[in-house]
Amino acid sequence: MEALRFTGQTKVLEYVQIPVPKISKPDQVLIKVAYAGLCGTDLHIIEGSFPCNPGTITLGHEFTGTIVDIGSAVINVKKGDRVVVDPNDGCKCCDHCHNGNYHYCNIGGIDNTIGIHQNGGFATYALVPTTAVTKVPESIPPEQAALAEPISCLSHGWDMLGPVPVGSRILIIGAGIIGNLWACLLHLSGHRKVTVSEPNINRLNYLKKLDVGFDLVTPDQLQKKRDADPNGYGFEVVVDCSGFCPAVEQGLSMLTKGGKLCCFGIAPPDKTISVSTFDLYVREITIFAVNINPFSMVKSIGFIEAMGKRYLEYGRLGIQVFDLKDYKTALEALKAGTIAKAMFRLEQ
Repeated sequence: MEALRFTGQTKVLEYVQIPVPKISKPDQVLIKVAYAGLCGTDLHIIEGSFPCNPGTITLGHEFTGTIVDIGSAVINVKKGDRVVVDPNDGCKCCDHCHNGNYHYCNIGGIDNTIGIHQNGGFATYALVPTTAVTKVPESIPPEQAALAEPISCLSHGWDMLGPVPVGSRILIIGAGIIGNLWACLLHLSGHRKVTVSEPNINRLNYLKKLDVGFDLVTPDQLQKKRDADPNGYGFEVVVDCSGFCPAVEQGLSMLTKGGKLCCFGIAPPDKTISVSTFDLYVREITIFAVNINPFSMVKSIGFIEAMGKRYLEYGRLGIQVFDLKDYKTALEALKAGTIAKAMFRLEQ
């Protein structure tokens, strides 16, 4: 079968042919992958700025497909079921896991993710534990199901952020796929006073295709609006989807009193933001970050059903589909920002 394999120690990504994995444990399922998403985290892994398995593994932590084989102890799914994969899990033994916070787990969590620390979905077939799969309703086509993992992370962030009253002024920083999905979620939820800041004009133009009517600006235009009306132009909520620290600082400066900053984008480990704790006190600002998707995959399926083609059509979101062998072209397009997301199609 075809696969994209990455060696963490040497930072080498290769398109290879490897044997189809076989079930070796009673709780495993074998999935024929349909679609697998290439995300910003994958770019960080490949460039060496995000920690991963130092050995050689198959990347891909956002994927969907059909179960073709199951282990002897599997009872929650059967052959032929369409599923999405939640790549994250905990040890199920520590206090964090017992408190329902497996994303804090020091053994599992982000340090055990399928497609980052274990073999993932950039391959014709993927072998995963049955606890990682969620069945997909027939009403959801595979190309929409492939967005379940990032939307499950948004769902977790939405739970942390809420309540956000309709009519709130909201700033989204970054118009990559995550920023676009946040725009979809907010519009679906009735929010209309939303501004999106993005320096890449190509990405802003893609966002226009969603036809949500939001104010689309560059960071320079955003600052000019603020400078022209420093007391009147601001936001109750800022959601950073860029992970770019200067952009986070700009968003923080534009929060109104009582505002909330949601740090959703992942910054490099060595980067920091500067903030005045006195200013936080005076304005009573809340800052929080979102770490993966604890128990939110089912909620993600619900969001996908509600969003449907209106929001999740690839052309509107700026998603381009590639064959796995064309991964270099996909990476170049994603890095250049000419697309919001690359999606590998493995089903024929």
